[in-house]
Amino acid sequence: MQRSVKFERYQRDALRIALSHYVTNGLSAALGLLVISGSIHFMLGAFAAAAASVGVVVCIPPDQPAPKRGKFWQLLPALLIGLPLFWAVQVLHVSPILLGLLLVPASFFAFLAGAWGKRGLPITISAMFAMVFSLAVPDHTSTATNLATCFYFTLGAVAYLFWATLANAALNPRYRVQMLADTLLALSRLMRTQAQQFVTVMEDDKPVRTPLVGTLLQQQAVLADQLQAARDILLESPRTVRRQRLAHMLMLVLDIRDHLLVCELDMDTLLSHRGHEPVLNSLSDVLNTLADENEALADALMLGRTPPTFESCRPQLECLQWGNDIATGAEGTMPPPERLAQGMASRIGLMNDDTLRLMALARGELAPDVSLVRTNWQLFVSPTAWSWQPLLSMWRWDAPPLRHALRAALAIGTAYAIGLVLPWGTHDYWILLTIVVVLRGSLAQTLERRNSRATGTLIGCVLAGLLLYVHTPPLILLLVVTLAQAIAHAFAVKKYLVTAIAATVLGLLQVHMLNAGSSLVFDAVERMADTLIGVAIAWGFSYVLPSWERHQVAALVTRTLSAQARHARVALGLWQLQAVDNEPELQWRLARREAYDSLSALVQATQRSLSEPRAMRPPLEPLGQLLAYSYQLQAQLTTVKTMLLMQRGRLKDQEMDVHLKQTAQAIEASLIGRAIVQQTPEDRITASMWLGLSDPFDGDLSPWLLRRLHLAHSTALQLRTSADRVASRIAADADIFQ
Repeated sequence: MQRSVKFERYQRDALRIALSHYVTNGLSAALGLLVISGSIHFMLGAFAAAAASVGVVVCIPPDQPAPKRGKFWQLLPALLIGLPLFWAVQVLHVSPILLGLLLVPASFFAFLAGAWGKRGLPITISAMFAMVFSLAVPDHTSTATNLATCFYFTLGAVAYLFWATLANAALNPRYRVQMLADTLLALSRLMRTQAQQFVTVMEDDKPVRTPLVGTLLQQQAVLADQLQAARDILLESPRTVRRQRLAHMLMLVLDIRDHLLVCELDMDTLLSHRGHEPVLNSLSDVLNTLADENEALADALMLGRTPPTFESCRPQLECLQWGNDIATGAEGTMPPPERLAQGMASRIGLMNDDTLRLMALARGELAPDVSLVRTNWQLFVSPTAWSWQPLLSMWRWDAPPLRHALRAALAIGTAYAIGLVLPWGTHDYWILLTIVVVLRGSLAQTLERRNSRATGTLIGCVLAGLLLYVHTPPLILLLVVTLAQAIAHAFAVKKYLVTAIAATVLGLLQVHMLNAGSSLVFDAVERMADTLIGVAIAWGFSYVLPSWERHQVAALVTRTLSAQARHARVALGLWQLQAVDNEPELQWRLARREAYDSLSALVQATQRSLSEPRAMRPPLEPLGQLLAYSYQLQAQLTTVKTMLLMQRGRLKDQEMDVHLKQTAQAIEASLIGRAIVQQTPEDRITASMWLGLSDPFDGDLSPWLLRRLHLAHSTALQLRTSADRVASRIAADADIFQ
């Protein structure tokens, strides 16, 4: 039975991967390569097709699922940069010294594209592919032949630019669904982790829970990245009802994410009171049920099916037993633990309601909120235009993109020199190719690619050897090459080990088809040797001019504090909000996104630092506290915002406005280093205010709101203290290493 369950889970996961947007994109790229190279082979011959295929391969890296607007201009730099480099290598092919003098500075400028972040990395890969694959083209001594080769290269590249632009437009409806489904799956994983936090076990006659804060932070960062990728596509031109429905579903996912964040609050307080374990376990079951429903919705979307009906979990939440004496545990400013548990159940109830709306939208039973969707259009989509600002602002010695470009140029120059003196030299460009795909801006990413590249090359050599050992027909080999290209492109970001295996099979089979009669055994052995040499060089140069994460942490912490302060100022100014589609609401959504994005960047930097030498790591303990307090502050502010929105139009007490403004000023002053002393809102709470209260989102809001404001201010002070500890530790370590 257990084996059957595991097999079904593996089968389901495999189906989700097969239906994902990155596999669809990989298949589109491979089909483009097959159609373009096959057509040119039929019209102009084998060599023309081989040169054109290089042009296609150079333009493939930046071809990722993207908005239709600006897709062509996103791909164009690969051709504009790749063509001159391809031609220059062709001209200098017969002069190894001059060729080396070209490769080193060209590599430096190619890696400077890292200044544009995720958008720039594919351009770097394309530029390096243009030079490396140009080395694989046979030597030419005739200028006319060189020009013909460049013409074929250009023909393939231009054809692929139009292919990719048209394919992206044709697949745009499918990408919208797939992006939303992937986001729902990421949300479900986060919900399951949060559900585990609710499960308690008894240790020393006390209820305790498994600490999963690190996992929650990582999953929050992954979800933040996935949400932005989904925004870019789903919020573009939501003119049709279908697009508006999908965009509205994404807005609901954002709301569920916020409610889920708030579930972490008050857990420790509840655990300090005995008797709430059954309630917490029941809430965990409800969260797992909601996660199941969101996964079922994601699967239905990817399969093009109507989602199954979802029975509300509200009855299960209403049946929970809160205790007989509602005033028990109320001590001054502290609400009764029963009310804290009921407040937590209310938040899960809101997630239940949003899940019901998701299902209704997917089934076409609920009309999308057009005004909400259109007001978010373009505000939350990443820019598609290229700007010179990132390049102009990186010319300082401590800039990571500049240091990485210098590091990569030195590694390429060293690898090229080693390739010239090796006893074999037919495929020395494999060493350069390995460095291009392995060497990354951080040590953690380089080490991950190092291991994957070596292992993947070994497995790929074995697979390619088996295919040729059984004398696979040429037509089958061509299909295998196409499939290998699809897999290599699809998993380049998701799972590089798979990409390394597919790329090795692709390279060896292409060598066999283009050079009939060559020794497969020697090619495989040479490929493995070159790969190991390239891996060793990339690993060694990752320690040259290193950009340790500790050097970036201070700026990331400052960004996080600024984002949290702005989020507090905007969130606490929503008490007069009358609708969810006006300027204050949009400003809050923008502030919320920046708060999540800044935390995501800090979490990822902290995670990467774990692979660095201990002496070079940033102060992990205060960083962990800073991250935890940051998410707690966001949770407190989200709770306040939810209360304000749910009771908008019913808040008439002007004194509450004073408390909101004072707390916003206090949080902002604390986070930017000007802490102030004033009476906290909690000082006005009395035990009698908790009597007769039920749901924290209904009835008298005052005690709940005052308590949240006090906790938010206290958390901001703790956040600032942790940030100061991080800064002092980094400064002290800097003095030691000077």
